[in-house]
Amino acid sequence: MTQPPQTDEGWYVLHDLRTVDWDAWRNAPENERARAVEQGVAYLREHEAVDDSDDGASATFAMLGHKADLMVMHLRPSLDDLSTAERRFERTALAGFTEQTTSYVSVTEVSGYTTDAYFDDEQEADPGVVQYFESKLEPDLPEDQYVSFYPMSKRRQGEDNWYTLPFEERAEMMETHGETGKGYAGKIKQIIASSVGFDDYEWGVTLFSDDPTHIKDIVYEMRFDEVSARYGEFGQFYVGRRFPPGDLGAFMDAETVPTGEADDGAGHHAHGGGQGGGHHHGGDDSGHHGGEHGQGDGHGHGDDADEIRGQLADRDIYAGKPHGEDVYATVLYSEADTEELFDEVEGLRGNFEHYGTHIKTAVYDASDGSRAAVVSIWETESAADTAAGFLSELPEIVSRAGEESGFGTMGMFYTVKPEHRGEFVEKFDIVGGLLDDMEGHHDTDLMVNVEDENDMFIASQWRSKEDAMTFFRSDEFRDTVQWGRDVLADRPRHVFLA
Repeated sequence: MTQPPQTDEGWYVLHDLRTVDWDAWRNAPENERARAVEQGVAYLREHEAVDDSDDGASATFAMLGHKADLMVMHLRPSLDDLSTAERRFERTALAGFTEQTTSYVSVTEVSGYTTDAYFDDEQEADPGVVQYFESKLEPDLPEDQYVSFYPMSKRRQGEDNWYTLPFEERAEMMETHGETGKGYAGKIKQIIASSVGFDDYEWGVTLFSDDPTHIKDIVYEMRFDEVSARYGEFGQFYVGRRFPPGDLGAFMDAETVPTGEADDGAGHHAHGGGQGGGHHHGGDDSGHHGGEHGQGDGHGHGDDADEIRGQLADRDIYAGKPHGEDVYATVLYSEADTEELFDEVEGLRGNFEHYGTHIKTAVYDASDGSRAAVVSIWETESAADTAAGFLSELPEIVSRAGEESGFGTMGMFYTVKPEHRGEFVEKFDIVGGLLDDMEGHHDTDLMVNVEDENDMFIASQWRSKEDAMTFFRSDEFRDTVQWGRDVLADRPRHVFLA
C-alpha cells in the first residue's frame, strides 16, 4: 500500500466570492444604498476584528473580472464558526445587492513531506520547526495588497497517478517544488489549505504579494516543476486587491480602493494595515517602520536614504548601493539571559536558512551589558519584516529598533581585525562621549555578536534626520571613518532597519 504523508490541521477557511447586482444598486434609492453600506461596513469590521469568534482572521478584497466583484476570506477555529460568519452576511442589507457565485471551504494543513519529526514527537522537534508549522496552521492574513486564489488537485490518471507513487519519490518532488518557492521569499506569502472531502478540489491556495507580477512569476515558474507539470490540476483563478472595511462605500461607488485614508472607527488603514485585533503571531500587526531606513514615525521615504547616501559619498564615505548591495535588518531588543535567548534563536535560524533571501540571524550583547539584541538580516524589507513576527515571540522582547520616536539611522555593521578589537571599542567610547553631548541624539549602542566578538554593529536613534546628518557631516565622524580603514577586516556594511 502506498504510504500517505502524516498531516496536521489547523483553522478552517472560507473564501466567500460574490458578484454585485450593479443594475439593482444604481436603481436603489439613496437611503437603501446608505443602509447597505453601513451594515456591510459593520459586518466586515466585526469579522476583521474577529468579534464573532475566539480566534481567527478575516479580510476583504475587491476582485477583478466577471467571476466575482467581492471576496471575503475568513479563517476560524471551527466549521461552525465559518457557517455563522457566512450566514451573518446574509442578514445585512448589502447581501440583497450581491449573489454568492462561488465559495470554497478548506482547512489549513501541514504534512510530513516537510519533516516527520513534528509528527513523531512534537516535544522533541526543533523549536523553529514547531513554530513554523504552527504559523501555517493558524496563519495571519498577510498585509500585502494583492491576492490570487485558486484550487488545485493532484492528478490520478493512468501512469500519472500521484497517489500510487512511493512516498520517497513524492517527497523528493515536493522538496524540489519548495526550493522553487524559496526563491520568492519576501515577495510572496501563501496560505495552503486542504479541501479533501470539503470541496471539489484537494487544496485551496491563496497567494499574497505587494506586486501582482510576483504572483504570475511564481505560478509560471512552478509549473515547470514535475510535481505541477505532470501531476497538477488547477481550477479557476481569482485575483483581487485588499481594502479595509471603511472603504466599502468607495468600492460600491466605483472609486479606487484602498482609498489610502484611515478607516475611522476601527483603526484600519489602506494597504492592509491593522487587522483590528485578529490572531497575530508576534509583531505582524506593527506595520512597516519607515521606508529603507526605519524612520520611527512609520512614514519614512526612500528619498531620505538616498540623501544620506549622497551626502556621505560627497565626503568619500561608502554607504551602500541602491538595489545592489542594500540589505534589511530586523533588530529586536531583549532583557532575557543571553544564553537562553541564543538557544531560542538558534532554532528559528535553522528555519530561516531554508529561504534564499536570508543572510544572517544572530544574537548580540550590548558592550555595557545593558541588553541583548537579536538581528536578522535579509535581502528584502518585507522578508525582514515577516521574520520580526516570529522573532517578537522570543523571551522578554522589549522593543524593536525603528519603532521609537525620531529617526533611526542605518545600522552599521563592522568586522574588526582581531588585533585591533580593543582599539575599536575604545574609539567607540570616545565617539559615544561626543554623541552624548550632541543636540538631538537619543541613544547609541555598540552590540557584539555572542558567537564572534569581532562582529559588531552600531545603531543610533536621533530626534530627526537633520540631527543625525549633523554628526555625519562632522570632522569627527570623517576622522573615525578614515581611522577605521586600518582596523577593520572589511568596509562597514550599512544595513537599513526594516
